[in-house]
Amino acid sequence: MNSEDDLGRRAFLGAAAMTLAAIRRPPTSDGSTSHWAGVPLSANQRGSGNWFDVVKQIDAGMLNVGYAEAGPANGPVVMLLHGWPYDIQSYADAAPLLTAKGYRVIVPYLRGYGTTRFRSSDTPRNGQQSALAVDIISLMDALQIKRAIVGGFDWGSRTAGIIGALWPERCKALVCVSGYIVVNREANQLPLPPRAELFNKLIWNIASPKWKFDDATYDRSAASFNNADHVAIVIDNYRWRLSLSNGESRYDDLEQKLAKAPVITVPTITIASDFDGSAADGAAYAKRFVGRYEHRILKDIGHNVPQEAPAAFAQAIVDVDRL
Repeated sequence: MNSEDDLGRRAFLGAAAMTLAAIRRPPTSDGSTSHWAGVPLSANQRGSGNWFDVVKQIDAGMLNVGYAEAGPANGPVVMLLHGWPYDIQSYADAAPLLTAKGYRVIVPYLRGYGTTRFRSSDTPRNGQQSALAVDIISLMDALQIKRAIVGGFDWGSRTAGIIGALWPERCKALVCVSGYIVVNREANQLPLPPRAELFNKLIWNIASPKWKFDDATYDRSAASFNNADHVAIVIDNYRWRLSLSNGESRYDDLEQKLAKAPVITVPTITIASDFDGSAADGAAYAKRFVGRYEHRILKDIGHNVPQEAPAAFAQAIVDVDRL
């Protein structure tokens, strides 16, 4: 069992207490919803400093995905994936460091976040791990991206690892915070001590106790939870991990492969932080990475590594590209 799963199991009920209204998407000039050139974010999401202030939209698989994009269109692609309860703004400081190196950076809202929407009201609001990975492969297809460096933390790290394990031909390299966190539902049946319900902002504090973020920083990301599907996706994600939700049969083959803890062959850098506690040395999962591999430990950094230590995270992306 890993620390991210541990926190998630204690925290997921807190999401149920959130009552969130849907974000109203502005119409495009031609009435199309398939691919928007760019939608400005509201003022409370922009703030000062480095913040993604424009979101593009594109139909990709079952979703219409909102994503931020920066850097040269012909640059090598870096796909950066956020977790819960976070959003694309976790990468707002790391992205300029990467675009300065010539990378094309794409940061999508996961299903249930921000401006990402299901294209059909009939699609199950499923949060299981393989569904999120298929979403990113669909996004790459829609954007005509053959291969990308994929990086992430929390849900994003899990999704990145799954892509590296199941679609190595689409993944040039990986940067995975907290290492190999593909869900083991058997291990998740072990009981944990009872804890009080945790809410999103409290989780930020618990997971990153030395990160002194201000209210404006939290509010910018919290705006992405204002999504009609957010609560359903978050609850289903953790229910699925606890085997309280069966998921969808369309993903059964993928989940059967993941249940065997497949090794990852693509070049990978894993990052541990104070959040990982006794697992920070990476010894528990090092054998899952059989390609070129490095492990790094960041001191005095919590769970939201890209936002707490953007330079270190960006450097890991640059370095894994050279492994």
